[in-house]
Amino acid sequence: MKLRNLRNEQQPRLMIIPMIDIIFFLLVFFMMSTLYMVEQHTIPVNLPQSVSGQSDVTGKVIITVTREGNILFGEEAIPPSLVKKRAQLELAKQNNVVFLLGADKEAAYGAIVAVLDGLKQAGAQRVAVSTERRP
Repeated sequence: MKLRNLRNEQQPRLMIIPMIDIIFFLLVFFMMSTLYMVEQHTIPVNLPQSVSGQSDVTGKVIITVTREGNILFGEEAIPPSLVKKRAQLELAKQNNVVFLLGADKEAAYGAIVAVLDGLKQAGAQRVAVSTERRP
């Protein structure tokens, strides 16, 4: 009398497709969760609104004039007398650079004119003014 082996004769199959789905799900989950962990350092500026605003993000240098009249070249605060020199340095790096001027709508007009004057003296050909799109 021969007893049958109760084990299956075949080995269980390892399904790889569901495992790949789970790995992609975890990857997306961790990517999305790290986006919310990053602390974004932005300058609080209340921009004026415009109907004809356009979005252009290629090769730009951001210059910000705050409500108090402080001038920020990127993230660095500079006096109005150094705007020309910093613009010349940026133009030396890249000739076709766009200077994006963002000023608070409560900022002093003289500070904005001082920045524009410094950019013109440096030889900047492309200057854009940053606004918010009006709904």
